Amino acid sequence: MKLTVIGAGSTYTPELVSHMTRLPVDELALHDVDLERLEIVGGLARRMLAQHGYHGELVLTDDLDGALDEAAFVLLQIRVGGQKARLHDEMVPLRCGCIGQETTGAGGFAKAMRTVPVVLQLAERAAERAAPGAWIVDFTNPVGIVTRALLDAGHRAVGLCNVAIGFQRAIAAMLGVEPERIMVDQVGLNHLTWIRAVRLDGRDVLPELLAEHGDELAEHVELPRRVLDDLGAIPSYYLHYFYAHDRELAAQQVGVPRAQTVAAIEHELLRMYRDPTLAEKPALLDQRGGAYYSEAAVGLVASLVSDDGGVHVVDTRNGSTLAGLAADDVVEVPARVGAGGPVPLPQPPLAPELLGLVQHVAAYERLTVEAATTRDAVVARKALLAHPLIGQVEMVDALIESLVVEAVE
Repeated sequence: MKLTVIGAGSTYTPELVSHMTRLPVDELALHDVDLERLEIVGGLARRMLAQHGYHGELVLTDDLDGALDEAAFVLLQIRVGGQKARLHDEMVPLRCGCIGQETTGAGGFAKAMRTVPVVLQLAERAAERAAPGAWIVDFTNPVGIVTRALLDAGHRAVGLCNVAIGFQRAIAAMLGVEPERIMVDQVGLNHLTWIRAVRLDGRDVLPELLAEHGDELAEHVELPRRVLDDLGAIPSYYLHYFYAHDRELAAQQVGVPRAQTVAAIEHELLRMYRDPTLAEKPALLDQRGGAYYSEAAVGLVASLVSDDGGVHVVDTRNGSTLAGLAADDVVEVPARVGAGGPVPLPQPPLAPELLGLVQHVAAYERLTVEAATTRDAVVARKALLAHPLIGQVEMVDALIESLVVEAVE
């Protein structure tokens, strides 16, 4: 089986390959448009694979067609424009008076406008070159929007985020149990989710978890404890942009942009990766963000290969899973995964205080995919008007002019 990683010059890649021996992969193709960076990252990947006893072929290449040829799985982890574009996406919204974040709000919109067309081009190429029935597994942000664009275009795709596995690991540590015994019932949209149940060996322990570890969980998501108690659920970290908007905006306006911090971490990581004696993931990588994403990715691919019916939190079509959303909306929910793809687990209806926000952002995501694929400026303005963190005509005009004017006609 051949597995291809597009955007393999990412500093995440060594963590991904450290788990590769769990899969029946006899050819691993790492592709990036930046061959110099790929050689640095790929060098560490090669040493790590050798240390883990991988006996297959490792290919480092900037030849897209060669990388995609006969691949059974294509993993997408690209960042169009690099960290420079991320900094732009974070800083311009702040000047317009709204949250600056790379996936949420105006910054996420700008990233989607740049990223969706590139991802669709990659997917079309994969459809021509990859093995019949190949899967595209998307980690590229904004995951929900990118996955929707892929599915709308008819590709065999599933999206994946690390938030759920991060909560699983944190909760397991709080309870002093093995992570495999914990299943988080996380529902909503990508980066707009709530955990409504935490199952330990099949039994929901969320009420006890909130009672005994509510303060710790509240600190983790940067919200007051009473929010978790009132909701009876654990909101994802990204909900603090909505629930504590003014506080977060004020902090961002005086703080160091996350893009600058990440760029500095990446610079140091690449320096470390050049060390020919390094053969394991540096601890610094955990500060980069995206913790455990590689384990989630390998677990998902393993279920798609083995048809084991494992439960994974993924981004996929809603169907009839969440009442109040359209069937073609892309939701992030637990799903049983086999060779035919993810089948979402049944879900009770969202409470009104959750459903209203989800519907609002789902409308924005639908419009954003349309704007990214049609390059229609009117649709772009509608998308920004629809987002609950924007939604003001003057702000939309300023954002279109200074943030995405080059991305639309």
